[in-house]
Amino acid sequence: MDINQIFTEAGMRETSSTWRDQHMEDARQYGQIGDIIRSRLQQQHIEGDGRFSARRRARKVSKQVRRMERASQKAAAAAEALYGAYVNEVVELPQRREVEAARKAEKRQQRAVTAGKFVAKSLQKTTDKLNGLPAQHIPQVSGVQPQAQYVDPLPFNFPHTGASTQQGIPSIGSFFDQEAM
Repeated sequence: MDINQIFTEAGMRETSSTWRDQHMEDARQYGQIGDIIRSRLQQQHIEGDGRFSARRRARKVSKQVRRMERASQKAAAAAEALYGAYVNEVVELPQRREVEAARKAEKRQQRAVTAGKFVAKSLQKTTDKLNGLPAQHIPQVSGVQPQAQYVDPLPFNFPHTGASTQQGIPSIGSFFDQEAM
C-alpha cells in the first residue's frame, strides 16, 4: 500500500472502508463463534455439576468472545469515524476558512458603515448646535424626519409691572426665603 494514497480523499475512503469491512467481518465471526461456544458448553456436563452450572460456565466463557465482538464493532465505527474526521479536518477546512473569512470581512465592513453613519450624524448634530440651526435630516442615517421642537425662551409668566418701575426679571434668589439662610 502506498502511504501517500491515504492522504487523498479517495484513498482515505478506500482505506477506511477496507478496515471497517474487515472489523465488521471479524465481529460477525466472533459472534458466530461465541454462539457455538455457548451452546456447546451448555450441553457439556462435567462430573459434579449442579443444575445450572453448565449454563453459567458457558456464559462466562462465551462472554470473553462477546467482548472481542464488541471491540471489533467499535473498531469498525472508529474506522468510519477516521474518514469523517479526515474530511472534516483536512478536505473541507480550506472552504470553511474561506467562508469564515468572508463572513468576518462582511461583518467588519458592516461595522465600519454603521460607525460612519453614527459619526456623520454626531458631526451634523454638533455643527447644527454650534450654528444655532434646528436639527437637519440626514437621509443616509435614518429615514425618519425629526420633528422640530421650539422651546419658549420665557416659560414662566412673570407679572408685568408698569414701565415706571424699572423691575426686570427677578433673580433666582428672589424665589427663596432670604431669612432662612
